[in-house]
Amino acid sequence: MNISNYYNPQFLIKLSKICLIIFAFFFVSCNKTKTDEQTTNFTAFKFYNTSLPIQERVSDLINQMTLTEKVSQMRYDAPAISRLGVPAYNWWNECLHGVARAGEATVFPQGIGMGATWNTSLIFEMGTAVSDEARAKHHKFISEDKRGIYQGLTFWTPNINIFRDPRWGRGQETYGEDPYLTSRIGVNYIKGLQGDDSKYLKVVATAKHFAVHSGPEKSRHQDNYQTSNKDLFETYLPAFEAAVKEAKVHSVMCAYNRFRDQACCGSNLLLQKILRDDWSFEGYVVSDCWAINDFWEPEKHELVKTPAEASALAVSRGTDLNCGDCYDPNLKEAVLKKMVDEEKIDLALTRLMTARFKLGMFDPEKDVKWSKIPYNVVASQKHYDLSEKIAKESIVLLKNQNNTLPLGKNIKSIAVIGPNANSKQALLGNYHGTPKKYNTPLYAIKEKLPNATINYALGSDIAIGWPMLNTIPSAVLKNGEKNGLKGEYFRNKNWEGIPEVIKNDTIVDFIWTLKRPLENLKTDEFSVKWTGQLVPNESGKYRIGLKASSAGKLYFNNELKFDFKDDHEPKTKYFDIALKAGEAHDIRIEYYNYHSDPQAQFVWAKMDQDLLTPALEAAKKSEVVVLCLGLSPDIEGEEMPVLLEGFDKGDRSDITLPKTQIELMKKVYALGKPTILVLMNGSALAVNWAADNVPAIIEAWYPGEFGGNALADILFGDYNPAGRLPITFYKSVKDLPDFKNYSMKNRTYKYFKGDPLFPFGHGLSYTNFTYSKLNIPDTISINNNLNIKVEVKNTGLVDGDEVVQLYISHKQQEDAAIRTLVGFERIHLKAGETKTISFSISPKQYALINNEGVNVLNTGSLNVSVGGKQPGFKGVADTTTSNVLIKDVTLIN
Repeated sequence: MNISNYYNPQFLIKLSKICLIIFAFFFVSCNKTKTDEQTTNFTAFKFYNTSLPIQERVSDLINQMTLTEKVSQMRYDAPAISRLGVPAYNWWNECLHGVARAGEATVFPQGIGMGATWNTSLIFEMGTAVSDEARAKHHKFISEDKRGIYQGLTFWTPNINIFRDPRWGRGQETYGEDPYLTSRIGVNYIKGLQGDDSKYLKVVATAKHFAVHSGPEKSRHQDNYQTSNKDLFETYLPAFEAAVKEAKVHSVMCAYNRFRDQACCGSNLLLQKILRDDWSFEGYVVSDCWAINDFWEPEKHELVKTPAEASALAVSRGTDLNCGDCYDPNLKEAVLKKMVDEEKIDLALTRLMTARFKLGMFDPEKDVKWSKIPYNVVASQKHYDLSEKIAKESIVLLKNQNNTLPLGKNIKSIAVIGPNANSKQALLGNYHGTPKKYNTPLYAIKEKLPNATINYALGSDIAIGWPMLNTIPSAVLKNGEKNGLKGEYFRNKNWEGIPEVIKNDTIVDFIWTLKRPLENLKTDEFSVKWTGQLVPNESGKYRIGLKASSAGKLYFNNELKFDFKDDHEPKTKYFDIALKAGEAHDIRIEYYNYHSDPQAQFVWAKMDQDLLTPALEAAKKSEVVVLCLGLSPDIEGEEMPVLLEGFDKGDRSDITLPKTQIELMKKVYALGKPTILVLMNGSALAVNWAADNVPAIIEAWYPGEFGGNALADILFGDYNPAGRLPITFYKSVKDLPDFKNYSMKNRTYKYFKGDPLFPFGHGLSYTNFTYSKLNIPDTISINNNLNIKVEVKNTGLVDGDEVVQLYISHKQQEDAAIRTLVGFERIHLKAGETKTISFSISPKQYALINNEGVNVLNTGSLNVSVGGKQPGFKGVADTTTSNVLIKDVTLIN
């Protein structure tokens, strides 16, 4: 080669191009080889071979992992293992009564309302609908490469704890106080959720909180409960046993509290002996969130001294998955220090990965039956209709003196009054999704009576010191010359850099469901900064707050008022302040979003307003008054900071209506107008005065997004109510044992010796049902089924549902329950129609449970009652639209 060419510009250019081509070829080849090697390596692993048994695939995957990787997969927010092709997965999802916290979804009635339907097949149908929406949402998230919280297929539902005390704020999540009713509703919901495919789980359901767990909320991280074996096996465990043995629930969540000195998430008795040895549970156990931290943190259980010891204890006792931050990295330290064997880590991981494989997460989507559910099932008309049907079936007619209900549709004016008359939260309860529309009682009554005058008034706050917060209107927000606040939108969660969008937002009231505030947003992470001024037009004391589904900060006059921590729960924070009319105050709101249900509302309320006078004026102008009172999930619920008269950190210290509402009710009633009381709440209320005075009372619970429609149909006779109480309504908190006492003595319908206001199983109808021809043998041999038949006739003038209830009593046994529900069936009867209902009661159902927790069959008399209610009640506590037949059966050897 001529060396002079090195000085030739044309030659140098040509040589550079050749070198560039060669370099590019090698770069592409190397990267292609690397990619091919990765792909080949992934598919070469046995765990990718769909023809192999899941057990073999799981074993192969775990064998590829380092100890660090294993530990990382035992936290709820498990990261990806890129070298193995294992994607990130967040185990935390909720569907208590519809898919929750994942954007738009159908909102069904709260758990306590599900229990009030006494309709197992309907709840199975609901579970199917909810899991349809869950699968559709999950696959949409995956298609967008979103794998965060509330986007997976492992749901921490249902709550099948026993609602043993009406003070418990989370009782609204349960199906009531009875183990048998709870088990029947729970089993059917689980089956609907998990599906019927022989290979793939539709979703994973989680039975919680295992076990002996139902408040108080404020001390759940310290409490150590004791029970007799009789109470344990008769009351607290049956619903869990049914979930495991019948519904094959694939996950169980252990509770925060201790039971018999051991933390529930570190209990050999609960997690090993009962759950795995006795019941043969094969799924995985997940801790309640940050419950493992309670093992060692000061002023909690303090069972051990370090996070590593806590992690070792939990895993060695059978808690496989940690909702929290304790396992990673502390489990690695625990293994290296020989606090726990690595085989225990492998066992836990085997259970966890088996669930992911059974959900089809390592298989082609086309092979997974459930991946084909279209997204249009989400918030579909079919699911809306089902939600409304369940709401109708859940509503209980408690009292109907002189047939006050149903109302005629020729009413020209009606007053709709009360803090829950137009409350969105009173529809939703806790752990809810985001509905498209909120069909409140006020909205639905307006729709039902388009030609009538509807006189609405708030009437009172929900409780003293708890006003209803509403969106701050544009008129009092200032952004320079404009009304509203300046909104700066960022494509990150830290308000960093130049905002993607700057605009004037007239109000801050955002629920971003399908559409995000920024175009082509690839993740759920974004942030917004709102700035401007608040200029009130009236002087007074105000409560100012921010509702947010994620996290952020609120500054008032450049002072940080509160900082939302990233605690994975939707929340509302507020402060109280005196403001002067016309005085400007600087506002800065910093909101950031990290999950699939972004919401932000800037809200306020004027304190100490006269709400009563407008309500009385509305009532005076109307022919009929519908009073919508009750509670709110803002003040009864899970471990809340709320301290109000009658309320205590999410629980209740009194069970009456709040004083503000009692005053409203009495003054409206005194006007002499026909008055209907509608209760919307998650727990029993001692409405004694109303029971004595108000002619009609309806219990509507937290009825879901179509609760108003369901209520309006019942008020005006388009639906005949047939809900039945799944809990006892007591007359006073004085009737109750100490809240922390977990003995069942004098608790629930089974052991309460006083006079309830409304008993378990109570509910009226617009028609009448008569029972006859009870067919029960006089004697049966122990260990044989007890077969029962009875005829039920609708003797009224309208079609309706009846809930046939079967109770047994061992009256000769001193420590036996007063009576025990062992069978029920909800049936529909046309006017004049008769049906024969059959029950077959197994020996296990009619056996006694002794002090050792063992089923015992004794000879003697067994009292059987069949009817639309419990027997033996009088006055307002009696269900006058049904009757009961009773017979004694002799048990012989």
